[in-house]
Amino acid sequence: MNQINQPAGRAGKIIYWIATLWLALGMLSTGIVQLIKMEEEVDVTIHLGYPVYLLTIIGIWKMLGVITVLIPKFALLKEWAYAGFFFAMSGAIFSHVAVGDPIKEIFPPLLLLILTVISWYFRPPERKLSSVLTNK
Repeated sequence: MNQINQPAGRAGKIIYWIATLWLALGMLSTGIVQLIKMEEEVDVTIHLGYPVYLLTIIGIWKMLGVITVLIPKFALLKEWAYAGFFFAMSGAIFSHVAVGDPIKEIFPPLLLLILTVISWYFRPPERKLSSVLTNK
């Protein structure tokens, strides 16, 4: 099997699992906060100009994404989960920038965006779509 751009063996796996577990924890905790519609989260959502019902949609998607990223197999679904995390966090960053929020408001979604990219990049071959497609 050709391993193009495969990060270094053991070190790559360690980086992958650290980034993935932190990403999962971050997405799960923010997803829960959004689902229960904590007052602070509702205030931020309104401040950004979004409807409050969006919290339920994003919260459910985050939870499903965490499950998808953590379970084995389902490489195509994992690609969608990573893409969803990327779009949600980059959207959050741009939303905060658009309303002129300070950098402290941009840092949490930026950190989750960075963890998303690191987790995606260092994922093991069996969790990559290209690996699944070439083995069929």
